[in-house]
Amino acid sequence: MRPGANVKTVHLCRAPVDFRRSVNGLSLLVEQALTLNPFSDQTLFVFVNRRRDRVKILYWERNGFCLWYKRLEVDRFYWLKPDESATAVVSSQELNWLLDGFDIWSRPPHRELSCASCG
Repeated sequence: MRPGANVKTVHLCRAPVDFRRSVNGLSLLVEQALTLNPFSDQTLFVFVNRRRDRVKILYWERNGFCLWYKRLEVDRFYWLKPDESATAVVSSQELNWLLDGFDIWSRPPHRELSCASCG
């Protein structure tokens, strides 16, 4: 279960989040602290814990919230440091690379190129 091409926007929350928060707490955080609409269609809100070994993804699907959770056993997720902007916007492909363990901030994976004459 990974974000597909139909995802419009992915917001990464830059600051670590208390992972005792669930759907209600995270949607409230999106609305009040990040000043974004948690009910946005095809928009993902991604959160990391302080140790950067867990990720939660919150999104609205038709008639309710969904919460996706990933826990790493050994590694850590590469994440941006908190600064004046509360979130960073990435593509769904970049989110998938991040979930796969790539450091998309300093060494992004090669993007697949397509051209009509390459066949």
